[in-house]
Amino acid sequence: MRPLTPEETGTFFEKLSKYIGENIKLLIDRPDGTYCFRLHRDRVYYLSEELLKIGSSAARDNLLSIGSCFGKFTKSGKFHLHVTALDYLAPSAKHKVWLKSSAEQQFLYGHHVMKSGLGRITEGTEQYQGVIVYNMNDLPLGFGVAAKSTLAIRNCDPMTIVVFHQGDTGEYIRNEEFLT
Repeated sequence: MRPLTPEETGTFFEKLSKYIGENIKLLIDRPDGTYCFRLHRDRVYYLSEELLKIGSSAARDNLLSIGSCFGKFTKSGKFHLHVTALDYLAPSAKHKVWLKSSAEQQFLYGHHVMKSGLGRITEGTEQYQGVIVYNMNDLPLGFGVAAKSTLAIRNCDPMTIVVFHQGDTGEYIRNEEFLT
């Protein structure tokens, strides 16, 4: 387990800023203690300083995971966000999308969001902006990327994709052997 290099930190924070903007600092400077990001086996973990001290006493080969996994780096150096980070991204999200109850199940099965399933969207959402997807009861379901801006969505066909699927809570069941 080691700190992220400057290149990894830049890539990681760039991905997080698509979803939460400047609120990244709220993840690190918390009133309940100091938190940090650490890399272990190509995965980025979010953990407290206290947990870091406990985890550093374990051998690297014996440590499976520690803290909350935010995602992993691919071999090409890109960062993929995991659904396990949703609990930390949702409270400080800049752009949000709410789904109608008829579209929730489709999103949780891994499908993109169509305009016909869109309940509402945050004003000022740009195209290719990261969004957190909620149901109408404000329960976070996952995250994605806006396929169209808020203005373009108003004038499009009901079968047009408005949010590209990136991750959802249904992955806990579909991919439970791969999530750590």
